[in-house]
Amino acid sequence: MSLPFADLARVDAHDKVRGAIAFAADDARPDLAYGVFAIATIGKGRLTSLDTAAAEEAEGVRLVLTHASLGAIRSAGFIMGGGYGFQSYQPLLSPEIAYRGEPIALVVADSPEAATHAATLVRATYETVPFAVELDAPGIEVIDQAQTPIAHFIPPIAAGDADAAYARAPVQIDAHFASAPQHQNPIELIACVAEWRDGRLVVHEGTQNAEAVRHGLASALGLDAGRIDVISPFVGGGFGQKNSMQGHTVLAAEAARRLGCPVKIVVPRAQLYHLASFRPANRHHVRLGADRSGRMLAAIHEAQAQTSRHDLFPGEYATTSSRLYGIADFRGKDELVRTDAQTPGYMRAPFEHIACFAFESCVDELAYKLDMDPVALRLANDTTVDAVTGRPLSSRHVGRCLERGAQMFGWGRRSMAPQSMRAEDGGLIGWGVAIGTYAGLRAPAVARLTLAADGRVTVAVGVHEMGQGVRTALAAALARKLAVAPENIVAVIGDTRAAPQHLTAGSWGTATAIPVVEAAAEALLAQLMALSSGGGSNREPARILREAGLPELTVEVAGKAPGQPDAIYDRLKAGLPSMAGPVYPDFVTYSYIAHFVEVRVEATTRRIRVPRVVSVADCGRVISPRTAASQVRGGVVWGIGAALREASEVDPRYGGFLNADLAEYALPVNADIGAIDVAFIDVPDTCFNSAGVKGLGEVSMVGVAPAIANAIHHATGKRLRDLPIRIEDLL
Repeated sequence: MSLPFADLARVDAHDKVRGAIAFAADDARPDLAYGVFAIATIGKGRLTSLDTAAAEEAEGVRLVLTHASLGAIRSAGFIMGGGYGFQSYQPLLSPEIAYRGEPIALVVADSPEAATHAATLVRATYETVPFAVELDAPGIEVIDQAQTPIAHFIPPIAAGDADAAYARAPVQIDAHFASAPQHQNPIELIACVAEWRDGRLVVHEGTQNAEAVRHGLASALGLDAGRIDVISPFVGGGFGQKNSMQGHTVLAAEAARRLGCPVKIVVPRAQLYHLASFRPANRHHVRLGADRSGRMLAAIHEAQAQTSRHDLFPGEYATTSSRLYGIADFRGKDELVRTDAQTPGYMRAPFEHIACFAFESCVDELAYKLDMDPVALRLANDTTVDAVTGRPLSSRHVGRCLERGAQMFGWGRRSMAPQSMRAEDGGLIGWGVAIGTYAGLRAPAVARLTLAADGRVTVAVGVHEMGQGVRTALAAALARKLAVAPENIVAVIGDTRAAPQHLTAGSWGTATAIPVVEAAAEALLAQLMALSSGGGSNREPARILREAGLPELTVEVAGKAPGQPDAIYDRLKAGLPSMAGPVYPDFVTYSYIAHFVEVRVEATTRRIRVPRVVSVADCGRVISPRTAASQVRGGVVWGIGAALREASEVDPRYGGFLNADLAEYALPVNADIGAIDVAFIDVPDTCFNSAGVKGLGEVSMVGVAPAIANAIHHATGKRLRDLPIRIEDLL
């Protein structure tokens, strides 16, 4: 077995803490113009008049764009429908208003203050029509996902005869769950700077998908994508919100073209809630059947989730719950509910978080119905085979996660009965457990590796840095392969000029980039060996290069997932999603995690605190231990917020989201977070890829919410099935 990777410090930490890294919103180049949106104030309808005269005459204003003046711009299409945008609906193309908060005008001025003031001077009148923003509102439309084109690439889950098996099961759990819509709130707001240079469009934008922005701009503006560069070396948080082209980018590009100067748009937090995607409102009906020994026999998971009128945002809830255990008879169903809002999207662990909340809550309820320890029940239903396809799992160490987590947490001291554990102050103590899983996905990638005679190594590869530490992982892998110091490794990422940039999301970034970069390193070493006539295995790579009289040596390697055809590289270069998995020709791949949570419930006020969490992950080989542990801690914090705090409140009277700021969108703060102990199984999955790496960023959050809910039940005896869990639910 190979030795664990060294605990390398973040290679970009020093630059980050001293503010040396410039994000798109930090750009302050000379002659910069600033764009601000005026937005619609109705739930749905159309503009009957739009008066921009006062805005155009305001001091410092250079340009006002509306549907009447925008010209030949078109939608770049929905990323899940063969396009490039987070939704197919592009504001400012017509007088139609699809939802409250969409832009109706772009005001560009000499300063942010001037643009902000002028935007308030835009006057609009509307013709309104009925709208619906809640799952049960009059006028919503419910669609069976299996009857839509989505079913071709996300087929419904069906294994065995779940309904018959459930009906025969001696022990049955039948429960309903719901979760409010939620919004990502990355520190870096959605922002871009667009500039035309000698006929080329250059865009600096914090994005998880520079290639989609590039090709989306080409489609919307009618340009050759070869004339567009998108540069995104750092992203100040994405979490799925920045995984495709945003509606503001094409408008910034068009304004910059007309004005002949760079245009910057930073979407303010309050507008971000309507100009970007979000986690949709959703609800679930789960039925779980077992025998009296605890063996799970059947499960049915039916889900409904919000989508927009103009796009079908797919649901994949049962895809997750069907893979938690070895349940042979399983049926899933996804329904989409059309509402008058922007298209929802892939907020961290988009389906997995809430699917595991529903299913793992039922597993805990089953344990109590059987009077069986919740950890023992989960261990008894472990598997090495994917129950849906019958294929072997490439690796699965969730049992080891549970056993190690139980030992770290002290689970053996837990009493089974609810309300049986008390703190010295009289508060209720609850201990809960849940597991989580997330699909093992991979995408094609091209890596270009250059060794210079001074010893510096430059790697260009298609991946984006959103704070997860991928630069550190790249440095760790290359330092180990090439025996060079991490500080001599330079990563050029998120840059369409350097290499094709596949969307970085779904925890496939490291699993995609690291294997192809390691393969490039091996190709480089092979070329160095040839240069040194076979005698260079123990000599410094740069020395071999200098002795050969070469200033540098470059290799390029491409890699793709098992079963993907060579034509997948054409999709990669076209900026289209090209990931594969979790089902591959010979196996199925998932990452796993076990969370153990302690909650304290104050005896009178019922305030809920989470003083400690233990999380043990099975994510294959851990390339960068320090950033991996940070990922898990961040996922746990997010899970605490999702379980106890976060909800985007909608207004059924006027549309839109009400609490569109960080003052009223409740998030956990430092005082809410206790100890988070993290451990890894760290067993390489070389069936999945040569580096043995599986995904971690998303699975870190999965299972936290049900562990908290299960702990609350242990503390209070109450089963709570709606998120977020509030104090009033316990009164």
